Amino acid sequence: MTTTNTVKPNKKRTNLLEEPVASTLKQMTIPMIYGMVLLMTFNLVDTFFVGLLGTQPLAAISFTFPVTFTVLSLTIGLGIGTSAVIAKLLGKSEIGLAKNAATAAMYLAAIIVACLSTVGYFITDPLFTLLGAQPSLLPLIHEYMDIWYIGSVCLIGPMIGNAVLRASGDTKTPSMIMGSAGLINAILDPIFIFGFGPIPAMGIQGAAIATLISWVVGLALVLYILTKKHDLIHSTLLPLKELIPACRDILKIGLPAAGANMLTPIAAAMMTAIVATYGESAVAAFGVGSRLESIACLIVLALSMTLPPFISQNFGAGQLHRVEEAYKASIKFILIWQVIIYFILIIGANVIADAFAQEEAVADLIKLFLWILPLGYGLQGIVILTNSSFNALHKPMIALALSVVRLFVCYLPLAYLGSLLYGLTGFFIGALLGNVVMAMISYRLFTKQFNESNSLLPEQVK
Repeated sequence: MTTTNTVKPNKKRTNLLEEPVASTLKQMTIPMIYGMVLLMTFNLVDTFFVGLLGTQPLAAISFTFPVTFTVLSLTIGLGIGTSAVIAKLLGKSEIGLAKNAATAAMYLAAIIVACLSTVGYFITDPLFTLLGAQPSLLPLIHEYMDIWYIGSVCLIGPMIGNAVLRASGDTKTPSMIMGSAGLINAILDPIFIFGFGPIPAMGIQGAAIATLISWVVGLALVLYILTKKHDLIHSTLLPLKELIPACRDILKIGLPAAGANMLTPIAAAMMTAIVATYGESAVAAFGVGSRLESIACLIVLALSMTLPPFISQNFGAGQLHRVEEAYKASIKFILIWQVIIYFILIIGANVIADAFAQEEAVADLIKLFLWILPLGYGLQGIVILTNSSFNALHKPMIALALSVVRLFVCYLPLAYLGSLLYGLTGFFIGALLGNVVMAMISYRLFTKQFNESNSLLPEQVK
């Protein structure tokens, strides 16, 4: 198979090497925000409708979050490696190798996710018991996770395919794919959960089926776009002599990035286990708060997807001044934006809590979560963007080290210590302090590493 030196023109791509830094990041990030707003809002519908079933189903789906996020994190990590490799190759105008890498990434993700989900499927009971789930919740967890595991391989389309598109400078198409999948999920949720016409009410299992169908549609859509419309991946099997080098390059960044991402749900599982000692109401509230966090940190997550392709392409082209400008502008914006988000959450805390909780005890704990943890979301944004930037600069081991320190030296220990001293309130305050400490460490380390520019230059001229 020959590696072509051109790809089909795409008017949705942005020139990441020449256009002004701030306007380019804005142009890339806004479409991602639209797509993620739709996706996350619609996905939050899962929690909302399941919450209408009662506290037990809500607690059950809250227990699934660390496990489902582990698989998601693995796929996201492979997407990070894919994006970093492809964007750097495009920055060096090596189009054929970029196409090989994109194709190899799809193969890798499908195989790895299938293996991980198969293992998870067979250890559901001991795994969730270890997380602190009571025996009464295990049947409900099975209803959701058995379907989720079977369909998880379909994640490779939206996750890896969108990473390929972002690496090429196209963030509009990924936003459209995310929004479409989220809309399908939102429409199907009430139908399958509560029943409609000939479709029986399936409860929490219905939420999983709705998610599965949305993934299948997303996979079909992204494969069509990548192969037929933009010619960014091969539609035939890649020869081993081209597949192996491409896989090696992706895994060099993707595995540490996936490892770093998978530490987050591991820590979340440990956090959930601590919260579980305070009862099902606390677990339900923590689950709602965790999902609300995804919405509150929407801009951070969007920038964490658009900043790396920008950095990698300019890194490949040797334009380090644009890399530094992009990083610092993103950090400054995020700190201001998240302060605004915090005040919005405080003002709307009562309404939010009442919308997601059927019991007063759960509502009160949701409000406690919203008063404390969102105060540190801007600082958490610094950590996330710093990690993304290190991966984009092909320094994944530094990003991995930062993740380890953040979660297991700062975030989790301080949260646990706080819980011992002041209960659930101390738990939330300790987690907040963990983000404060880690934000300072992350920013200082990045500026130090970047100032030592000689450590970057040998990679970019290879």
